[in-house]
Amino acid sequence: QLTLADYLEYFAADPDTDVGLTYLEGVGDGERFCEAAARMTEKKPLVLVKGGAEEAGARAAASHTGSLASDDRVFSGVCRQLGITRAETVEDAYEYAATFATQPLPEGRNTVILTTAGGWGVLAADACSKAGLRQIPLPDDLRRDVDKLVPPRWSKANPIDLAGGETRDTIPEVMELVCAHPEVHAVIYLGIGIQSGQANAFATGEFYPEHGLERIADYHRRQDRRYAEAAHEASEKHQKPVLTASELVFTDRDYGNPGPLGVRETGRICYPSAHRAIDCLRALCEYAEFRRGLC
Repeated sequence: QLTLADYLEYFAADPDTDVGLTYLEGVGDGERFCEAAARMTEKKPLVLVKGGAEEAGARAAASHTGSLASDDRVFSGVCRQLGITRAETVEDAYEYAATFATQPLPEGRNTVILTTAGGWGVLAADACSKAGLRQIPLPDDLRRDVDKLVPPRWSKANPIDLAGGETRDTIPEVMELVCAHPEVHAVIYLGIGIQSGQANAFATGEFYPEHGLERIADYHRRQDRRYAEAAHEASEKHQKPVLTASELVFTDRDYGNPGPLGVRETGRICYPSAHRAIDCLRALCEYAEFRRGLC
């Protein structure tokens, strides 16, 4: 009978597999599991969800598969040693795996938050601190370059809050500047979808499509798609993770917001909150540090 170790060994060698994602309740042959997991994580990320972490779950695991769940603190330590990304929930596991599959690994924890709305930036700053990411002071040369593109009311700090001062090309230009800077390792981009939300308000109003509203709404939708493409292009060009987040991702269920949809069209996730994007960036950083430690 095949075991989890057999599957890990196979997918570690499979050229069409970029990331592993697995669920387990207990480990039978611990030595073999560790050997197989180590072979995978030295080449590609492994995301793991474990049932039976708590006493009630351990009892359920015993009745479900007969597994004897190990001490969870010991198991967590083994995961850290092996470079396994452990997820608390299935939702976390899918987001970690999708992030690993679509984002480059960062060279460090230096993070810049780029936002078009101040409140989102404040929440993201709190989340960065809790996640152990390094929200660096904005480098002087980067601040001077951004200052040339927006009115004086922008934050002049990290988070970069453009404070509504952006014009047609500002976000793509600022994204390129931030990603190109050598002191920046990763970017959290917040605020995509706001313009498309306004476009939907126009399109569902009683005066649409008269008074130029159709033209304005089309422009807003195109802009959000441009921002999604700009984030992806800058990330690929400079090989730095750019994680885009917007609570407006949920409006896809209503009218299809081109901001979050545009992110998906680039092959990446639009995270439904800054906290979830930052948690995934933390996972990227931890695995990148593990891989560097192997060299």
